[in-house]
Amino acid sequence: MEKVVDERGLRPPGGLAPERSGDGGRATRAAHSLACRVQGRGPGLLRVCLGTVFLWFGILKFVPAASPAEGVAVRTATKLTFDLLPPDVVMLLLAAAETAIGLGLVTGVLLRVALAGFFAHMAGVFSALLLLPGEMWQWDAPVPTMEGQYIIKNVVLVAAGVVVAADAWGRTPPP
Repeated sequence: MEKVVDERGLRPPGGLAPERSGDGGRATRAAHSLACRVQGRGPGLLRVCLGTVFLWFGILKFVPAASPAEGVAVRTATKLTFDLLPPDVVMLLLAAAETAIGLGLVTGVLLRVALAGFFAHMAGVFSALLLLPGEMWQWDAPVPTMEGQYIIKNVVLVAAGVVVAADAWGRTPPP
């Protein structure tokens, strides 16, 4: 099988030419075409989806008791600020930060700033696993509680953020 690229220089999954099938290869060509389109637009799609999640969760934090993560988020951020800020101020700051990150990701405006905020926020989120061990782990073992699982699943958001950052930082030179 020969290696191929499409008109934009993108390789299909596996980088191989589509095989011919009994239908004249139409289904395979359609799948190849779709794969090439997604490959080229994937980082933008991830950026908007990631931004939508942050925007949605940020707005929820402006409404008292609307966010299921509110308690863990406030307890973690309060520890990170050495109890210098009252919980209601911490919640407003978290809500504003998540909303701003979400808007930056969705719109692409100040994208590098939004990405820096995103990664800083994710570091704070993951710090809950260390700062609140009694809430995050069962039996002092690597068995997460429901709250711990809620935090750990954010590795998927971090992976999406890495792809978005690589795309953003890779295609435009720094100022």
